[in-house]
Amino acid sequence: MTAIMLLGEAELRELMPLDLAAIDQIEAAFLALATEAVAMPPILRLDLPAHNGEVDVKTAWLPRLDSFAIKVSPGFFDNPALGLPSLNGLMLVLSARTGLTEAVLLDNGYLTAIRTAAAGAVAARWLANPHTPQVAVLGAGEQARLQLRALMLLRRVERVRVWARNSQSARRFAAEVSDTLGVQCGVARDVHSALVEADIAITTTPSRTPLIELADLHPGLHITAMGSDTEHKNEIAPAALAAARYVCDRVQQMRVLGELRHALNAGTLRADASFVELGQVIARQAAGRSSEADVTICDLTGTGAQDTAIAALALQRARAANAGMIFRNDAPVL
Repeated sequence: MTAIMLLGEAELRELMPLDLAAIDQIEAAFLALATEAVAMPPILRLDLPAHNGEVDVKTAWLPRLDSFAIKVSPGFFDNPALGLPSLNGLMLVLSARTGLTEAVLLDNGYLTAIRTAAAGAVAARWLANPHTPQVAVLGAGEQARLQLRALMLLRRVERVRVWARNSQSARRFAAEVSDTLGVQCGVARDVHSALVEADIAITTTPSRTPLIELADLHPGLHITAMGSDTEHKNEIAPAALAAARYVCDRVQQMRVLGELRHALNAGTLRADASFVELGQVIARQAAGRSSEADVTICDLTGTGAQDTAIAALALQRARAANAGMIFRNDAPVL
């Protein structure tokens, strides 16, 4: 008899707040990519242009974990006109020993949002200067909020400047941050004014044209870039990327996604150059920031290793809390 745990978004939100344990779990996944025989195939992507939709499938097996996850992440961007959310999805958790299904996490993309924010915090932990009182946030959506919350679990932030194409969204973000996080937050008139005094900048937009130019960089700045997770998105100008100390989550993935792809296509970085992964920095196999004056960029598109790691933590907490509904899927033994 196979017992499968079913968990919905509401339960997962209670079990899996954005906390230090989630950040540490994602850091361990980065480390595993650099130090263990992780099995992580390329992202499977299905485009449905007739309905303005796309579906990404990510998975990975980490030797340190007894389970692995397969995440199905649809995005159908005409849904708001139908009164439906643009993003949803689920994670299947299977035993790495038997392949039997252990859980179905009907999270509607919540766990992805948490692990993405946690990854941004890990990047700042390892690449930003220790003293980072001023933060710039580009974008004013859910991920912008989560990225800032995750960062503030690790660093003292005194002032935030937000920029978004929709000024009303930026004003709402600023008011919410000031009220709920107790940090001064103002709205920047443009990207340059947002970044000019920033110690850390976080990019969270779906922009198709660069927002950060070479002139926006200054000594000591760290940029966590997580918006460019498909081929057509681009937040950082190739010249700016080439001028910084570049680190990413997975090089082979960045060559077809993320900011690196655009810099390679523009010729500002050579295709045969070697690039550093964040897991290598954590494992001290490669250098990250070497001085306070360095400009660092961490290019994040999200990996199946992160999905497996966050799903494993969710399943562990669910079992400890006796949460979820158990579905018993009987099958004859042949």
